Amino acid sequence: MIKKLILVLIVAVIAKITTAQVRGTDSTTNAPLNSAQNIIAGNSGKTITIGGYGQIDFNKPFNDSTRSNGTLDVHRMVVFMGYKFNERVHFVTELEFEHVSEVYVEQAFVNYRINNAFNIRGGLMLIPMGIVNEYHEPTIFNGVERPNIDGKIVPTTWREVGAGFTGNLDKLSLKYQVFVVNGFKSYDGTAGKLKGSDGFRGGRQKGLESTMSSPNLASKIDFYGINGLKIGASGYFGETQTTAYNGVLNSDADALKIADSTVVGLAMFGFDFRYNYKAFEARGQVIYAGITNTEEYNAFTGKDLGSSMFGWYGELGYDVLSLFKKEAKERLVVFGRYEFYDTHNSVEKGTTRKDAYGRTDVTTGISYHIANGAVFKADYQLFKIRGSENTGQQINVGLGVWF
Repeated sequence: MIKKLILVLIVAVIAKITTAQVRGTDSTTNAPLNSAQNIIAGNSGKTITIGGYGQIDFNKPFNDSTRSNGTLDVHRMVVFMGYKFNERVHFVTELEFEHVSEVYVEQAFVNYRINNAFNIRGGLMLIPMGIVNEYHEPTIFNGVERPNIDGKIVPTTWREVGAGFTGNLDKLSLKYQVFVVNGFKSYDGTAGKLKGSDGFRGGRQKGLESTMSSPNLASKIDFYGINGLKIGASGYFGETQTTAYNGVLNSDADALKIADSTVVGLAMFGFDFRYNYKAFEARGQVIYAGITNTEEYNAFTGKDLGSSMFGWYGELGYDVLSLFKKEAKERLVVFGRYEFYDTHNSVEKGTTRKDAYGRTDVTTGISYHIANGAVFKADYQLFKIRGSENTGQQINVGLGVWF
């Protein structure tokens, strides 16, 4: 009797669960979708939704003067889970396993839908900046690795704890997002977290006992009114977070001045577009970050953070299988991407501008989509440092899934 009861319960749970349906674009509005948005849109039709994505890579750098071993890496395996309390309230979470041994919570938020135009959202959320930070499933982007701009400047995957509003104004073909979140941590009591080589990457708090000394604003508007075209404009404004204020008396001007030197101000702007027409695809992105108080910050921490960062890329692709079979279910995209980024676009007095922080990367390769949600990738990359004739090269091969 007990075994039959357990079996009935298992069947009942399975009946409530479904895997997420992979949809990169809303078929009615043309609005872009990622895994979390698929869950909130109710594309599975079930109370509990389970999905995920994964990426396995082979990377082989090489040049004329030295030898380097290739690396094989289970780069990331991610499980998405969503729960629908009712038609208006959803919980979304994303658990990520990186390099086999590292475990992160990448998203964990509640979305309360008043209507299509107005949703209240709170928890650990992706910052809406650029393309890849929100749309980073490996079957969505070309190239084995994500564009380097999205690792050096944005920096992907960037998520913080906060709350705000989002919605779709379908008559205007606009999506908006406005969130108040904690900022990057610039000082942890012992050392500075930000530096010139990778900008703000080391300051991501990721919801791990995050410090908050002042709120930051993250916002984005996306336009999707032309079939196949998505255009986005992003903005992020605020100051970094520091533990140096803990225990400081408001009347202690000297101690407050020292604490102030551990904080920098940030104004980041982004513009991006994605376009698909039949077998042709294109995308591009521009990111600029203006940073204040870096002279004081670098003097106190010994770091070399720049006073501005800038980067852009453009990419073109074409599905060559469509030339031979118009109705092919598989796709073979040949693509090329050119990107430039500089985390020392400018520096303040006392910091030496480093040529090595400005780089041009060229990536060419293929993405062979063997099914909706499964892709084999291969590409060749050429890296050139600003002011140098030396170039680095790398071959990448990988596979990705999204379901």
